[in-house]
Amino acid sequence: MTDSLHHRSDAPILIVGGYGTVGTALTHLAAPEFPLLLAGRNPDGGAELAKTHGVSVRRWDLGDPTPFDATVRAVVSTVNDPHDRVLRACIEAAVPYIDVTRWAGRLARAATLAGHLAPTSPVYLSSGWMGGVTNLVAAALVHELGGADEITTSIRYDTKDKAGRDSVDFMDRLGQDYEVMLRGNPITVSPLTDTTWVEFPGSRTKVARIDTPEQLTFPLTLNVETATTRIGFSSNVSTNLLLAAKKSGLFRWGRGDRFTPLRRALLYSPGTGGSAQIRIDVSGPHGAVSAIVVDPNGQAHLTAVGGYLALRRVLETDMRPGIAFPESVPHPERIIGELEKHGVAVLRT
Repeated sequence: MTDSLHHRSDAPILIVGGYGTVGTALTHLAAPEFPLLLAGRNPDGGAELAKTHGVSVRRWDLGDPTPFDATVRAVVSTVNDPHDRVLRACIEAAVPYIDVTRWAGRLARAATLAGHLAPTSPVYLSSGWMGGVTNLVAAALVHELGGADEITTSIRYDTKDKAGRDSVDFMDRLGQDYEVMLRGNPITVSPLTDTTWVEFPGSRTKVARIDTPEQLTFPLTLNVETATTRIGFSSNVSTNLLLAAKKSGLFRWGRGDRFTPLRRALLYSPGTGGSAQIRIDVSGPHGAVSAIVVDPNGQAHLTAVGGYLALRRVLETDMRPGIAFPESVPHPERIIGELEKHGVAVLRT
């Protein structure tokens, strides 16, 4: 593959997947401030969005070896990039790169590849839950507390919310064990285990373990000894159904293509809109603090907010080349105010 990007400071921001579920929300946020170039497999699907915002749209199918060429200021990837085409093209051209869609294993691979290629521009891996918003709020809470030993993230997934198809690829890994840090030691855990109940505004939600990138990065970046993320649905019936499917072994014996429709019917049923809610509990030698992130516009908008803040960060003059994660933001005390500007509430408990 001979994709070729070129960097220029007055060129547009390229959003790969710019008219998908998350990409559309990000386009709405970024278009008033930046010239944009949207790219995806079917440019006709983005024609109306591009016309609305007066931006350009082009074809870049990451599954098609046809080369892509463009001059850009920075790139935000809102789609899965299994062969790291976008990442490689950005590093080769010294173009700032942001990714908001990788699960933990692919984030680790991206960081390894970027380290090997020695980027001379920022590689901002903002793939923690909801485009790194979880990471940002955790960093703000750790900063407020003056350090932490443990971060627990609890996700309330609204079954009425909109969801892109890439979310299926993420959830489809529920049959694979993964590693986390517990009291400073690596342990292997299984998805959808270690259930507990968590209080959210107006509801009590059963949550269970899920593999997410921030569990990999928090011990490295925020120096915590334990990092845990759990997820539950707004409908506890749906949560129990998923737990029952796990107990039956569906995510192990049903991995093949034959069972793909069954798995996807269970995991992918997007609605017309809902509220995204995340609870983050932080504790350490100086006490404990908690916050609940609420975005009434849903998970796609919240992820887009994370991508937008990541874009603003990589374009700042003090941003250094190389690999970075959102929780390493230089002024974490400003994060909550930035989120609130975009209609995201951070409620203290």
